[in-house]
Amino acid sequence: MALTESNKFPTGTKAPDFTLRNTVNDKMVSLTEAKGKKGTVIMFICNHCPFVVHVNTELVKMANEYQQKGIGFIAISSNEIENYPQDAPKYMKQVAQNLNYPFPYLFDETQEVAKNYDAACTPDFYVFDENLLTVYHGQLDSSRPNNGVPLTGKDIRNALDNLLENKPVLENQKPSVGCGIKWK
Repeated sequence: MALTESNKFPTGTKAPDFTLRNTVNDKMVSLTEAKGKKGTVIMFICNHCPFVVHVNTELVKMANEYQQKGIGFIAISSNEIENYPQDAPKYMKQVAQNLNYPFPYLFDETQEVAKNYDAACTPDFYVFDENLLTVYHGQLDSSRPNNGVPLTGKDIRNALDNLLENKPVLENQKPSVGCGIKWK
């Protein structure tokens, strides 16, 4: 498993629009429909990446908590599925149902959305304000598979709390680290 860091995505950048298929219910979902009233977290994830598998429980916990505060959560898988069939939509649906994802799990078949966001790894996290301007792009927290650091979601939770409390954007935004997106 090759370690890949997220690319730079400057604070204040407008979230690129998209409409993708939700693998859970087969309906098309747009960013405009899925965004939160007070902010939105967009996560590039996949089924098989050990870094995503490691954080899944915290993603569900965090989404359940912050959706009640007006934050929308959207998960997107952009991996190509010919060489990584475990990331195919039918398996995305199974993972979402098994883990009770409280957010849509969208499939980016053309990989256009990942390219528009300059996503590099799974997981790759973006936090946007109510106007869909970037306020955070970085790691969930310092926990990694087998590093012994507890999984807390601290970094994204801090970014969301600052957003909800109208505090300044976090200065120190550490890149996310995970498996590289599997490009066609």
